[in-house]
Amino acid sequence: MKLIAFDLEGTLVKAKSSWVELHQRFGTWDKGKEYAERFFRGEFDYQTWADLDASLWKGKTRGEIMEWANNVEYMEGIEELFEFLKERNFKIAIISGGLMCLARRVAKELGADYVFANELIFDEEGKVTGKVIAKVDFKNKGEILAKLKEKLKPELIIAVGDGHNDIAMFKVADVSIAINPHEGVEGDYLAKDLREVKRIIEQILRKRE
Repeated sequence: MKLIAFDLEGTLVKAKSSWVELHQRFGTWDKGKEYAERFFRGEFDYQTWADLDASLWKGKTRGEIMEWANNVEYMEGIEELFEFLKERNFKIAIISGGLMCLARRVAKELGADYVFANELIFDEEGKVTGKVIAKVDFKNKGEILAKLKEKLKPELIIAVGDGHNDIAMFKVADVSIAINPHEGVEGDYLAKDLREVKRIIEQILRKRE
């Protein structure tokens, strides 16, 4: 059994950040940008930042959130890649610093085995409370992948991502693939799209035969 871990936004789907896109959708980006800058200055921790962000959407309905999540488009070649991976005995994990409403949809539609993301909390009326279950922060993607490694004991681990928070995941994996990476993000391989990711994995598997 082999394991592959994907980042979500900018890797599997065309949304760059669920947080930013919801701010733009709801007209709260000015304040959201201020909170992001304060987080990166070290003024508060990730949980506080997530709750502050979500507090700007308090009262928005699950339906409004899902209307966005259900319309995010996939990157080209994703179905073909996932089918290829399943045929070759890969367990598939999605580890996202974005929101579970989108990550769960993708995992369900494509048949991923594991999904980790940050969860907005809704009240009994299905409205955003302003609180978040923050499971994936800027530093712990590697820890999440390490726990999966310990649990599954796969013969091979591949990590695929584009951002700085994916570097921790790259360090745990046997092989890393940076897809259209942000500046300063490097993997063992560089890919421009998911079709190239598939070709790289084919090459990796051939070398191991």
